[in-house]
Amino acid sequence: MLAAALGAASVAVTGCSSDGGGSGGGKRLRIGYFAFPSGDLLVKNRKLLEKALPDHTISWIKFDSGASVNQAFIGGSLDIAALGSSPFARGIAGSSPIPYKVAFVLDVAGENEALVARRSTGVTDVAGLKGRTVATPFASTSHYSLLAALEQAGLSASDVKLIDLQPQPILAAWQRGDIDAAYVWLPTLDELRADGTQLTSSKEIGAQGKPTLDLAVVSDALIAEDPGTIATWRKVEAEGLRRLASDPEGSVRAIAAELGISLADAKAQLSQGVFLTPRQIASADWLGTEGSPGRLASYLTDTGAFLAGQKQIEAALSEETVRKALYLKGLPDGLA
Repeated sequence: MLAAALGAASVAVTGCSSDGGGSGGGKRLRIGYFAFPSGDLLVKNRKLLEKALPDHTISWIKFDSGASVNQAFIGGSLDIAALGSSPFARGIAGSSPIPYKVAFVLDVAGENEALVARRSTGVTDVAGLKGRTVATPFASTSHYSLLAALEQAGLSASDVKLIDLQPQPILAAWQRGDIDAAYVWLPTLDELRADGTQLTSSKEIGAQGKPTLDLAVVSDALIAEDPGTIATWRKVEAEGLRRLASDPEGSVRAIAAELGISLADAKAQLSQGVFLTPRQIASADWLGTEGSPGRLASYLTDTGAFLAGQKQIEAALSEETVRKALYLKGLPDGLA
């Protein structure tokens, strides 16, 4: 299994687009990101990290899902990456956890992840999906939220035909009429909404006790070898969040440029996300501080329990396991 994962990791990384930055110094930093409206994407566009770490060669590597990010970490191909809360819970489960830790919260899933049915099916609620073909990227936050939505509607995963597809293949399958519904994130989500009916969203599911988040994780190797770089990266990500709030027009331009979409579409997509302030991230409600983990530990423990109940992982996570997988050194001062 490990050999297969390492092989998949190699494919995942070499098959992704990347662009480097920095001055070409002796240190390197490999960062996995999603083409998803966020402060992280703004940091990339404005080259804030390259400016803060001029002695590093920085590579930004694009991924389509958390499963591929996990494979890349197993293969030792990443130092820092965006990762959904569900694939992270999978990553630290079992006897051979992936050697990484949560160091930042990029956003809380809102209307930017949702379950949409083809309008032609006539399905108007989640219960109406019984017997239907539903696609989602397996091992993602959308997969987790889909399972939660089915459970809340009185259905099990076996009541529908689940298909494992990445965002772009989901769009192609939708256009061909091969699937009846899909749970996915922006920007693919907006294309499905054009001729679909939204049945629920991650915002609604989160309000019912099963929130999902986009986290940022750092490798254990980087923590051991270069904690100063992590501290700088974290401050830059905090600045990205501040710019989202203080310079909405500039942020829209940056996101539009990164995603290759119109300013109007970029503005609409940004409005669907829930972005915490740096102060909120380091609060007891979320990541917490050094020596005092926040509620994120409980959220991730609950995610692990749900995934175990759905037989997506072998056993539920203990809160102690989750707490050990949080990198809180330097918080809250490190977000100033």
